[in-house]
Amino acid sequence: MRLQLALNVTNLDEAIDFYTKMFDTAPAKTKPGYANFAIENPPLKLVLFEAADGESFEHLNHLGVEVESAAQVTAAEARITATGIETTGVDDAVCCFAEKTETWMASPDDARWEWYVKTGDTEQMEHVAVGAACVCCG
Repeated sequence: MRLQLALNVTNLDEAIDFYTKMFDTAPAKTKPGYANFAIENPPLKLVLFEAADGESFEHLNHLGVEVESAAQVTAAEARITATGIETTGVDDAVCCFAEKTETWMASPDDARWEWYVKTGDTEQMEHVAVGAACVCCG
């Protein structure tokens, strides 16, 4: 298990250079407007989304917890829902150049959190849920 931090950036190339140096790790995947780091120490999935020109800018895109199986996503969603926190339910989705099983929730201050497992790669950035819609990828 590792935490995910998804940030919006104004210049993807500069951000890739900065985070590569900071964590001594090159991106695991880059696509136009997108970079994904799998950092071992500290265990962190860092995802960068380049903001479009003229788009309103907020640095934090979303936070997440990456786990190893869909069963862990389902168990976390059940535990979280039992506490009274509203989730999107568990869905299979294609988003952010990945196939995954996921659930989403929002903190009291509207920080978006994703609990997920990546199940494959894809060439698609935009979110398509096999189940209900969610709030993926900013």
